[in-house]
Amino acid sequence: MTRVRTEIRDDVALVDWDDGKANTWSIGSIGDLNAALDEAEKAQAKAIVLRGRERYFSAGFDLKELGRGGATMTAMLRGGAELLMRIYESRTPVVAACTGHALGMGALALLASDIRIGARVDCKIALNESRIAMALPTFATELAEARLSKRHLTRSAILAEIHAPDGAAEAGFLDRVVEPEALRDDALAEARDIASFTGKHVGRTKLLLRRPLIERVRASIEAEFPEP
Repeated sequence: MTRVRTEIRDDVALVDWDDGKANTWSIGSIGDLNAALDEAEKAQAKAIVLRGRERYFSAGFDLKELGRGGATMTAMLRGGAELLMRIYESRTPVVAACTGHALGMGALALLASDIRIGARVDCKIALNESRIAMALPTFATELAEARLSKRHLTRSAILAEIHAPDGAAEAGFLDRVVEPEALRDDALAEARDIASFTGKHVGRTKLLLRRPLIERVRASIEAEFPEP
């Protein structure tokens, strides 16, 4: 099944993620998303738009697959963390088009992206781990602290407050909210504007600003999710 499709439009890579369900993070979908980023890199795209399916940007990790525990769970957590860092440190700016629900890893993908635009639809956006008896790993707490509003950090990251799109923008998960029919065009317009000036200088500035967090998270991945 093709879960992720990449279309190159001039200097922009439009990555559409649609698994027909809730766009969960599994070993398979993590591989598909990495392949899409590889394709964007090969095409020398100057900006990337990551868009979810209708109603679901991403509902987070595939809990059934995660529940297998052992090597499968470790591989998923490590793979997910590394993909988030790939987005966060990418020299090619990433625009997230949030089409609906963004929970757990879905919300973290928003925090890892450079620009986050959400559709004004009935959906939930949250780091909901505390509500399902899970603690946030280091890569999640680092991204939350870096991107969320300080005023909302405790309620959003520790107390798992659930946001509608406008509240998510206030908290820092999104930069702005648009009507759903305008989301795709708005995200592409943002990406085209970025592509018109981005280059090595943008990537260098991004890495200089984010290097301390990247180094901390990279070290935590090795410590918390060691490869067998």
